[in-house]
Amino acid sequence: MRPTEIRDLFDRELREHARPDGPGVRVERSGPLVRQVGGPDDWNGVVWSEPGLDAEGADAAIAAQIAHWDGLGHEAFEWKLYSHDGPADLGERLRAAGFAAEPSETLLVAPVESLTGLPGAHPPAGVELRAVTDAAGVELVALAHERAFGTDAGRLRHQVLTRLEQAPDDFVALVASADGEPVGSARMELYPGTAFAGLWGGGTVAEWRGRGVYRALVAYRARIAAERGYRYVQVDATDMSAPILRRLGFTALGTTTPYVYRLAR
Repeated sequence: MRPTEIRDLFDRELREHARPDGPGVRVERSGPLVRQVGGPDDWNGVVWSEPGLDAEGADAAIAAQIAHWDGLGHEAFEWKLYSHDGPADLGERLRAAGFAAEPSETLLVAPVESLTGLPGAHPPAGVELRAVTDAAGVELVALAHERAFGTDAGRLRHQVLTRLEQAPDDFVALVASADGEPVGSARMELYPGTAFAGLWGGGTVAEWRGRGVYRALVAYRARIAAERGYRYVQVDATDMSAPILRRLGFTALGTTTPYVYRLAR
C-alpha cells in the first residue's frame, strides 16, 4: 500500500472508528467529530474530524467541545490535530479559542514483518526485557518513564495498572532492567479488528541510550503484534525517537500536534 493509502486506513480504523483506550472511558460521535471521554485521570479529547470540515463548522465544533468538557468538570482536554486535517487553518482557530499547542510529533508506520527480525534486536548484555503483569512491575515502568522523560508518571501509573487489571488482552507493558534497576520501558496498544498496533511511551534512561535498548523494545513489541496478526505498527514519535525509527524502516505519514484546552476552575 502507498503511504497515503495507509494513512487513509489509519484514519478510518483508529480515528473515525476509534475504540476506548481503557476501562471506564467511552468514544462518542459529536457532530463532525469523534471524541474520547473518561475520568480526570484518563485521556480526554478529540481524535477525528470529518475531512470536509469547513471554517464555520470548525468554530462551532470547537465551541461545543469546550462547553462539553466544562460541563463535565474536567480540568483539561486535548484536540489531537493531524497535519492533513481540515480546514487548513484549524490549528490557528484552536489557538484563537484558547488552546495551547504542545510539541508536534511525527506519525510513523512500519509493516510488522519488517521489524520482527531486526539486526541487533536483542537487548544489550546485562539488560533483561520482560512483560509487566502486576503492580510491582507497573512501579518499575513508571520509574523508568520518570527517569527517561523527566516527567511525573502518576497518571501513567494509574492508566497502566487499570489496563492490566481490567483489560489486559489488548495491552502490553514492558520494562527493561539492568542489575534490578529499570533502564527503559514501553507500551503497546492492540486494536482488535484493525490492521494496526500502536507503540507508545518507549524511552531509555540517559546513561543507557545508544546501546540498543530502544531498538530491542520496538522489536519485542513487533513480534507480539505479528503473533496477534497485525499488519502495521504505528508510533507518534518525538524528535528524539523519530530518527531512530526511520532508520528501522518506519515511514512518515504526517505530523500530529496536541492542542490542550485548560478549563478555568
